[in-house]
Amino acid sequence: MNIKHAGVFQLENGFWGYRYTYTENGKRKDVKRKTDKYGNPFKTERAAVIARDEEKFQHKLTERERPTRRVTFAEVYEEYCYSGRSGKAYGTIRKQDSLWNNHLKEKFGKRLLDTVSVAEINDYLATLYYTEGRAYKYVESFLKMFYLIFGQAYSRNYIDVDSYNKLCVNKDCRIQMPKMKIDEDLDIVAYDKEQTALLDIYFKDTNAETAFLLGCYCGLRINECYGLKWENIDLKQGVIHIDRQMQYQNGLIKLVSLKTRNARRTIYLSNRLIDYFKELKRQTDASQKEMKAQRKQNQKFIEDMDGKKISSLELVNSLPNGKIQTVNSMKYHSRTIKSRFGIDFKFHHLRHTYGTRLAEMNTPTHLLCNQMGHASGKVTERYYLAVSKSGIEILTQNLNKIQNQQKRAKRMTNIDGE
Repeated sequence: MNIKHAGVFQLENGFWGYRYTYTENGKRKDVKRKTDKYGNPFKTERAAVIARDEEKFQHKLTERERPTRRVTFAEVYEEYCYSGRSGKAYGTIRKQDSLWNNHLKEKFGKRLLDTVSVAEINDYLATLYYTEGRAYKYVESFLKMFYLIFGQAYSRNYIDVDSYNKLCVNKDCRIQMPKMKIDEDLDIVAYDKEQTALLDIYFKDTNAETAFLLGCYCGLRINECYGLKWENIDLKQGVIHIDRQMQYQNGLIKLVSLKTRNARRTIYLSNRLIDYFKELKRQTDASQKEMKAQRKQNQKFIEDMDGKKISSLELVNSLPNGKIQTVNSMKYHSRTIKSRFGIDFKFHHLRHTYGTRLAEMNTPTHLLCNQMGHASGKVTERYYLAVSKSGIEILTQNLNKIQNQQKRAKRMTNIDGE
């Protein structure tokens, strides 16, 4: 019994083909195929039927109901804030709200989404970067906000798939960053050996010595540093477990989750750091006895990740008398170092120094990526490409070695010639 399949037909050469129609944006469109996606002919009727059904199914997956309501940027962002960003880090929420309230709301808030073109947004980003002189990374935050808003609108069926693809997906026409200036500073800033030695001497026996060592020799971010608890240091194994960070939220000090999953990591300590923390623990234990009353009076109770209150005395960065140390503790030292040594000190540059030194010593990329807590190996690779003073010295030494090898080879050639 021969069952005919609608839309499937046989060609004069004996092979098979198929056709079908669909409607897009109110227009009828015809599809006709004589070969598969690899250019191979359909040798049987069954092969043509299967290919047709698969293509029709895939097409239906991409079909969406046309948007029925026009919305403004403000409506989409407010809906996102209400129901779309639960679980986002506190810092991320603050950054998004800052960009919206201080910049985007005034210019785009009342605009309907379908009245704003890709060109207009690209012009806006270009103005921020070229005319207003905003940092490239800062302008990227605006780009992400536009992607976020249009993505939210698409998920709620406020814009159709063609509009979304044009705005956010198609590489040829989507919203994108302006071309980077030639002199844009995105370099990794690492302190050279002489600067590090000066900083080492400066921080010795100060209230920020522990923080300095954690930044310079462990690569911790400043929030990770001040959120470190004694229970996270394992001196027997010589490691530190990073699983939380300190943040100010609405004026309150809290310990919160790390921003990314990869930031949760185990840091391996050098012998110097192991000895340092052993001595620091001994001093802390002694202070608990000698300064018990002061420590009890000066301690603060702060909220931990699970919402429970803990004593600030559980933190590594608390003073012998029990007073808590926070991310603001570095501000005085930054000003002093600048005036005394002429070094533009930023705590995060200690992390850059840590990563650059390990890269210069050919630490395997995957290990450095783990120690830095990077979400992508591409970020880690920047440290291997960074040009530092010590890196230039190594390069110069290698160039001299090449030259000396050439000289020796030349002398040997002359001897052979004789």
